[in-house]
Amino acid sequence: MVRGKGIKRTETIPDGMPCVRYGEIYTTYNTSFTNTKSFIPQQLYSQCNLFHTGDLIYTLTGENKPDIAKTVAYLGESPVAAGGDMAYWTYHKMNPLYLVYFMESPYCIEQKRRLATGDIIVHISTDKVGSFLVPVPPKAEQDRIVAKLQEIKPLLQEYDRKEQKIHLEQKLFPEQLKKSILQMAVQGKLVPQNPSDEPASVLLERIRIEKERLIAEGKIKRDKNESVILRRDNSHYEKLGKNEVCIDEEIPFDLPDSWRWSRLGNLIHLLSGQDFDPSGYNSVVCGIPYITGASNIEDGNVIINRWTDNPKNIAHSGELLVVCKGAGVGKMAVLKEESVHIARQIMAITPISTNLHYLQIVLEYNLEYLRRRMQGVIPGISRSDVLNLLCPVPPLIEQERIAQQVGVILPMVKSL
Repeated sequence: MVRGKGIKRTETIPDGMPCVRYGEIYTTYNTSFTNTKSFIPQQLYSQCNLFHTGDLIYTLTGENKPDIAKTVAYLGESPVAAGGDMAYWTYHKMNPLYLVYFMESPYCIEQKRRLATGDIIVHISTDKVGSFLVPVPPKAEQDRIVAKLQEIKPLLQEYDRKEQKIHLEQKLFPEQLKKSILQMAVQGKLVPQNPSDEPASVLLERIRIEKERLIAEGKIKRDKNESVILRRDNSHYEKLGKNEVCIDEEIPFDLPDSWRWSRLGNLIHLLSGQDFDPSGYNSVVCGIPYITGASNIEDGNVIINRWTDNPKNIAHSGELLVVCKGAGVGKMAVLKEESVHIARQIMAITPISTNLHYLQIVLEYNLEYLRRRMQGVIPGISRSDVLNLLCPVPPLIEQERIAQQVGVILPMVKSL
């Protein structure tokens, strides 16, 4: 077993004498090769150790112990220069591919774990590789073993691809199941409809009256282009002021008879946050809690670690906080604290005569759509996109049944 000599990347040329550098054993060559990727000048080539046809090259350094001593057989004709951090196994008189497969065996991997040293950069010596006990069949049997392994290797590779696909599907399954549950919830397929429930059309009229009251009291502002979605002649029309247009192309799915479509902005009051300079808040437990972003919302809970004396942009208990900018876009939590100030990375949603937890389900169902529309230097969910979301509106009592059922199912999904 002979060590190679260092060949720098800057010493390689487009065409010249063949060489193999250490990293290429991991990235370029597999079980065997006949031609090299890299070349060096004749003068440098004459100073290097050369391996020949039938020799095995292997690495002496790596990133982990199982992959150290990665071994490849050279089956080409011209002698090749061996770079540093690698060695070659020559004059073995055996089938080189049999030895490559031997070096890939669980037995050899265990020897590498036991004999290699280092953690961040792993090393193994030629003496330690040379200490491996090798089972030596007759040469003809080595050839038969190699032929059989080459026959079944494509089957093993296909099995490996399918196994990786299964593992990926298992990893993604909880999230896919969650999406399916949310979709069933907003399509009216999660809980049964009750014909005696007050229809959504009556609820929407009650919401309109409640909004008029809030406007009169100065608590919210009137929307100059308030949307009203009508169902007529098996089609959907949206009235904005004096204009009325057919929106059938926007409608993503059919709803139960007792449900209606509405823009989310008709069902909520939305408060956007505002940032303070660092001088406007502190870590002393005094004043109003200050919620800045994703770090303050975790697993549906609000974490408070800053406070302010400035009573602006205040969210109140029972409102839904949504991270709309920066890391963790889409995180949500129902506020339990009496009141908090929200920074611009947060939106606070107050329902108007609507079940808050059902609205949270609608938002979670639409998160991918909202994320695809994010823009800006610091990408974020826009206020207008949230207000303009098409929202399927069930009867109020069915909203409560849906929210209750989702509240039971999703924690089980999360535990998968």
